[in-house]
Amino acid sequence: MDIGPLLGLAVLFLVVALFYSAVGFGGGSSYLAILALFITSFFTIRSLALLCNIIVVGGSTYWFVKQGYFRFKAFMPFIVSSIPMAYLGARFRLSEELFFVLLGTSLILAAIFLFWQPKRSPGEAKNYPLFFNVLVGGCIGMLSGLVGIGGGIFLAPLLHYIKWKEALVVAALSSFFILVNSVSGLVGLFHADTLSLPWPEAFVLGGAVLLGGQIGIRISLNKLSPQAIRRVTAALVFVVGVRVLLVNGLQLL
Repeated sequence: MDIGPLLGLAVLFLVVALFYSAVGFGGGSSYLAILALFITSFFTIRSLALLCNIIVVGGSTYWFVKQGYFRFKAFMPFIVSSIPMAYLGARFRLSEELFFVLLGTSLILAAIFLFWQPKRSPGEAKNYPLFFNVLVGGCIGMLSGLVGIGGGIFLAPLLHYIKWKEALVVAALSSFFILVNSVSGLVGLFHADTLSLPWPEAFVLGGAVLLGGQIGIRISLNKLSPQAIRRVTAALVFVVGVRVLLVNGLQLL
């Protein structure tokens, strides 16, 4: 990729990482949406999105652990099922058309989930059976591996809706969930011989999301509320998702 477009991508990725880390996500859905406009290789798209996810949520996970919101025992049912499923999903050799259909559909769903997050009362929480948590983790893990996202953008709204634990504990699980699924997805791509990380793009975009993610973790966005950030991002992801589905996937336009 030429230096001009690459630097433009870096700026976009920095902004995405800043906003997403400020509301507890890694940004994988937006990385995919942006990359799909500039890069034709879906192996490279998945690989770069997962790498950037890992960089952003690594810092977020550390912050949640440090602040005492990490609940190892409660998180494990989701994690132990999601890791192998994300790995298997990443190993599937999808055709280019099917990949873009899944990607476009996933981006549209991610936008809907990102836009719609139910309100919760402070301290409101419920317990659910072990098999339910395992099933949720496994299903979202498989989707994560197939399309190259961490899955937190699907997991968090679901857990808020069913009132699973406190809001900050849900955010901590989502961050850790994204981290382990992204690592598992990269390993799956490597073993399937479909890992594609061109070093200039990986270095520049990785550096951009590292900077953006660290800024987002540390500052309070006073001019834009987390809800406003989510809704603006959701609108952009939705538009790109529709385009990817119709143009790259179904080839209707």
